[in-house]
Amino acid sequence: MNDLPVIGWTESGEPRSALWRSEGGVLAPTRVVIANDNLGADDAYRLACEGTAILWRGDFDNARQLLQALSRRVEHKQRSRQRKDSKSTRPLAETFHLYRQSQAQRAHILGMLLVTLESDYRIPLRRAPDVQQACMEAYGPGEQASVLSLRELLGLIGAHEWRKKGVPIPALDDRIHPHYGVFSPVRGEYVTLVAEAPLPSLELAFDVGTGTGVLAAVLARRGVVRVVATDKDPRALACARENILRLGLSGQVEIVSANLFPEGRAPLIVCNPPWIPARP
Repeated sequence: MNDLPVIGWTESGEPRSALWRSEGGVLAPTRVVIANDNLGADDAYRLACEGTAILWRGDFDNARQLLQALSRRVEHKQRSRQRKDSKSTRPLAETFHLYRQSQAQRAHILGMLLVTLESDYRIPLRRAPDVQQACMEAYGPGEQASVLSLRELLGLIGAHEWRKKGVPIPALDDRIHPHYGVFSPVRGEYVTLVAEAPLPSLELAFDVGTGTGVLAAVLARRGVVRVVATDKDPRALACARENILRLGLSGQVEIVSANLFPEGRAPLIVCNPPWIPARP
């Protein structure tokens, strides 16, 4: 049984509903209007700021352009606010918290432009791209029609391209292919650190929160006999297993589902956790 929530709206005088998709756990909007290519950016921005979602029925490329226009309006407003606050003597922690608030507000407004996915993940819009494979990778087999924000859909398309092309990892002289929803190793400082730091032992290592499996792979390539890599996210586990298998390191690296640490002890533990230097 699908446990996704449901979003409802009225279209052509009739009540409609579909599954609601949000990777960030955003609640389904309660106010939804139908819009097409006739909707101007200023009106769309006003609706989004008021908390009204816009379910798009026009041209797909026009929807992307509208999203860009909304982004410009959000950035303009935020720059104006920053200029007013530039002379402020707020504590650093408060300034950072306000920055986080502005980012959340930006995400909220841009997330108000919605599109529909059919049960087979087709987008029922003119000039819409083929996203069926990308959606299959992220969501699994489709069963019912669903609605999600255009911004999230574009992120899904981008993740699919990263998965196809892979991220070059100089320490491996190879590529890591991140899955949707799994942290991509596009910034390599921590990878370089693990690739170059002296190791206390080559017998056993734990890679806690392995994600794509990149650090486990680096340790294995450095000669660590056995690496136990853990994660609790199903997408990360599948991603790490696929990367380790493709790199030919399955004999050295074991991927384990665990919340942080596996059983036992190891002379070496590496971990690159998600972090934020203040209140989320």
